[in-house]
Amino acid sequence: MKQRIYIDTSVVGGYHDTEFMEFTRPLFEKIRNGEVTIIYSSLLERELQNAPENVKDVIKLIPKDFAEYIEISTESITLARKYIEENVVGKTSFDDCLHIALATLTRADILVSWNFKHIVNVKRIRGYNSVNLKYGYHQIDIRSPRELMDYE
Repeated sequence: MKQRIYIDTSVVGGYHDTEFMEFTRPLFEKIRNGEVTIIYSSLLERELQNAPENVKDVIKLIPKDFAEYIEISTESITLARKYIEENVVGKTSFDDCLHIALATLTRADILVSWNFKHIVNVKRIRGYNSVNLKYGYHQIDIRSPRELMDYE
């Protein structure tokens, strides 16, 4: 069974970023080859509205056959607020929490991000997952694209 990977906006931006492209581009190659299914959201699209055109164009690299598009829901907003209420992150990180909530609610196998401050961070991951368990949701695996590399 193919992995279902939720990507946040930092992964899309990482495609053209010299610091992150070495690990981001192989992920997009896996997507194009149909090795994984990508989940992306209306939140990602909203966050990309003011991005440079070359960053916006990265979404076009995702074949529709290997993608799931999801909308923000009332339940995802409620769960994102729970992360803040439980002090996993501060109020200014609501959109980051919304990405976590969307990935959780769609039962993504992995959420992939380059955001080490608010998302890909052991303390934060434990916090998100403790809230998920407290409110009856499954735990979410959170990784950077570097951790998805195949080393053969």
